[in-house]
Amino acid sequence: MLKKLKSTAKNVLANPQVRAVYNGTNRAVLAVAASNRLTATLYSTVGFATFNREQYAVLRGRSHYYRDINRPQRNNVGLRRNIHRLEKGMVMQPRRDVFALDYLGETIEFLEGALSRRSGAVRVDPNEIAWAKDVLTAYFGMVDLSNPVIAEAKERFENVIGTLDPVEGIDEQPTDRAVTDVVSRSPFLAGQRTEPGVTYDQMLNLATHRRSVRWFEQREVPTELVDKALAVARQSPTACNREPYEFKVFTDPAMAREVAGIPFGTGGYSEQVPAIAVVVGKLENYFSPRDRHAIYVDSSLAAMSFIYGLETLGLSSTIINWPDFEPLEIQMQKALGLDASERVIMLIAFGYADPDGGVPFSQKKSIDSIRSINAKK
Repeated sequence: MLKKLKSTAKNVLANPQVRAVYNGTNRAVLAVAASNRLTATLYSTVGFATFNREQYAVLRGRSHYYRDINRPQRNNVGLRRNIHRLEKGMVMQPRRDVFALDYLGETIEFLEGALSRRSGAVRVDPNEIAWAKDVLTAYFGMVDLSNPVIAEAKERFENVIGTLDPVEGIDEQPTDRAVTDVVSRSPFLAGQRTEPGVTYDQMLNLATHRRSVRWFEQREVPTELVDKALAVARQSPTACNREPYEFKVFTDPAMAREVAGIPFGTGGYSEQVPAIAVVVGKLENYFSPRDRHAIYVDSSLAAMSFIYGLETLGLSSTIINWPDFEPLEIQMQKALGLDASERVIMLIAFGYADPDGGVPFSQKKSIDSIRSINAKK
């Protein structure tokens, strides 16, 4: 039904006279609507459906944030945010002897809650616990313990840590291998990092080698290679280290083709996509609508790192655009079982490139076209 409607609309707009009238009317309405914020608000009110899904998603995400803050979760967003805030205070120059008083007690509460639920049905991420423990230990080792708020928090921390068994299930992260003489997961000196072992020319070669490949060999993509690429992706920076995304990966060919066939723009090649990742932003990580765009920024940073990771493993990929179009949003939501607070950011089709498949050249803009230096206008 949807394809039929799209086809009908294309046929109607193909008429030059109809298209001219449509374009003229559209430009005139937009010129008035975009003249100031009041007319923009009135326009949005009339066309409320355009942004309604995002508004609903933001509100539902905020609701879930407060609902989940003290519920069993594999990752505690409040703990992650506060521990990273502590880290930033610990590396401040000059560092204060007393800081973080406004959220220190809350941080300990989050840790107490996470540890009290470790033996339940939901398994708390052991890396998160180890990180929180190391950062708090380092924090209490550098602040003024005569401050009553800090002293009380330290006592509570020692009590909860005293009941903590050795943290099992910790995995080695790339960060661990890139830092010398560091055994703690707390802040370290920039000079302690090892050399990355990648030259600029090598990085440029990787970037230019990567191309949007849409034609793939029909062979399975091993899960271990996907996980290796995700190990690169998770090192991407995110606001307050929240990592507000999930990669929903499908390596089963039938499932991958079903998902790849949902978006616009995949007609003609979706049926041969061997694997696909749906990058989903999770608004439940935020308590304020001011952060509603963070999922798009953070997910995109991780997605590009994921793509580069795939490339080094011999896997090619292409980004599949995901416009905010209600019928497709509903279809994807049902197909993936997404909550309304979870927003699809993009899809990434990937696999082993067909050596005989065509690849668009995609000329990039000149450097002068994409940068300005010390220019305010």
